Amino acid sequence: MMEAIPGNAALLTLTGRGAELARRLQRELPGSTVHGLTGRVEDCDHAFSDTGAELAEIFAQGRPIIGICASGILIRFLGPLLSDKGTEPPVLSLAEDASSVVPLLGGHHGANRLARILADLLEGHAAITTAGDLNYDTALDEPPTGWRLGNPKDIKAFTSALMRGEKIFKNSLLPGFLKNIPQSHDGALKIALGPSVHQGGEACLVYHPAVLALGVGCERDCPPEELEKLVEETLRDAGLAPEAVALVASVDLKMDEVAVHHMARHLGVPARFFTPDRLETETPRLANPSKLVFQEVGCHGVAEAAALAAAGSQGTLVVTKHKSRGATCAVARAIDIIDPQAMGVARGRLSVVGIGPGRADWRTPEVTRMISQAEDLVGYGLYLDLLGPLAQGKTHHVYDLGQEEVRVKAALDLAAEGRNVALVSSGDIGIYAMATLVFELLERRDNPNWARIEIEVAPGVSAFQAMGARIGAPFGHDFCCISLSDLLTPWDAIERRLEAAAAGDFVIAFYNPVSRRRRHQLARAKEILLQKRPEDTPVVLGSNLGRQGEQLSVIRLADLEVDDVDMLTTVLVGSSQSRAIPRSGGGHWVYTPRGYAAKNDRMETAS
Repeated sequence: MMEAIPGNAALLTLTGRGAELARRLQRELPGSTVHGLTGRVEDCDHAFSDTGAELAEIFAQGRPIIGICASGILIRFLGPLLSDKGTEPPVLSLAEDASSVVPLLGGHHGANRLARILADLLEGHAAITTAGDLNYDTALDEPPTGWRLGNPKDIKAFTSALMRGEKIFKNSLLPGFLKNIPQSHDGALKIALGPSVHQGGEACLVYHPAVLALGVGCERDCPPEELEKLVEETLRDAGLAPEAVALVASVDLKMDEVAVHHMARHLGVPARFFTPDRLETETPRLANPSKLVFQEVGCHGVAEAAALAAAGSQGTLVVTKHKSRGATCAVARAIDIIDPQAMGVARGRLSVVGIGPGRADWRTPEVTRMISQAEDLVGYGLYLDLLGPLAQGKTHHVYDLGQEEVRVKAALDLAAEGRNVALVSSGDIGIYAMATLVFELLERRDNPNWARIEIEVAPGVSAFQAMGARIGAPFGHDFCCISLSDLLTPWDAIERRLEAAAAGDFVIAFYNPVSRRRRHQLARAKEILLQKRPEDTPVVLGSNLGRQGEQLSVIRLADLEVDDVDMLTTVLVGSSQSRAIPRSGGGHWVYTPRGYAAKNDRMETAS
């Protein structure tokens, strides 16, 4: 298998030149994000003003850090945080001219490998300083993809012995990554290989190739602990090392089963799934075919069949089906290291995300991460364009306004195929946007496969929040949002809500205030509100907030005219207590008192 490129890296830069290099690298590092210093870097996925705090947060998340800056900056800020070299993420310093990359932390936990990858990409120099890499061109405690070290605690004494001149006992079967270690027929050190459990120690390192496929099946809502116990006992009784398991495999009907995914996380491997038709082709090789399973699932076995399917046509069943009350498992061995990505399909994932007004620094880090990790982006073309470089290298599925249901169905269908999909909306996707339609379609069950995908909703900065921040603090007290569009909601229901909001003296954010054909609703809303609040109540009109062409104005409620508002405008109407006060440089701030003055008066009276 090809060496995997580490994902989820944070590319941190303090200058515009560094940001250009970061964007170049981002196209090669899946799931990576660009973090830029406010005031110096405009093109980034996440802006920060405190370098030390930003580094500390990323470090605590365990993400690889590539600092496009001087090494000393990273050393000074991260030094006080160092405590356990076994758990520290890779930290690298990269010169702005791409000439050198220096792994500072986590050399044997991905930093050295990442340094070499970056150096190859940039035609620069990887400044590797760890002894194992320099002497043997390999990190003994970081074997390549497809291999796992049996007991990492053995590595220190073993490496020390090698540094003293000890040799390993000659072994012609050593894999390529160990070929440069000195060997001798009378060597005192040993390296054990294979999927079976081996006793390591100070003079023996154990490496397990990922040649085992663990097939599992279970009843619906099987307790994760039950499946975990069954698997651990089965592997132990068979003398097989958990580190040799390449993947957990099952039938796609179990794609949303908590116990299956728990087992995969417990072993630190992917979960992959096969259709019943694919598993049925394995029936001639099953040790325990079952007519009952066929009647319920559509194939004559799940655990054994899934293990064999994942192990390939030349794989063999090494552990037949073992059962607990509600779970089954079996193990097959492949003739070579298994690439999980080539077997079956993964559980699909749908990230339902709001990107805010579109500015990178108004987009949450969670949303940036989800979009970075997605393979497919689904949305209205303008929304995807607002993502800029973050959307590069992904498959775009673009739909026009008005195609909301088509858009959401497409996102669900892609995720049901096992893909990682982001459904993108501006603002907050849960406020008058696509998130509601996602769950409405799930409830309708147009496609039963949708129920198996993993769904996560991430918030964004909504238009009313952006407007509030731009104009001051209008939402300092109770408020509500009302859409004036009667396309999906009857007008009489909207009018009742207007009357209730007016009677309750709420600050109101109006979404969809007008359209080309719909002109009377905003005028009627004005009439209702003027019955309950003063004519000079401040009204804020805002459009393109946070984007080029931003416009913001403050008028009186009595002066609100339909012709001053278009489809891109959000209208904010203050309560009877809201205030407009002059701001330096012209214009006004708008705020709604929370009641602190009255609180202070009560405290003074009491004293």
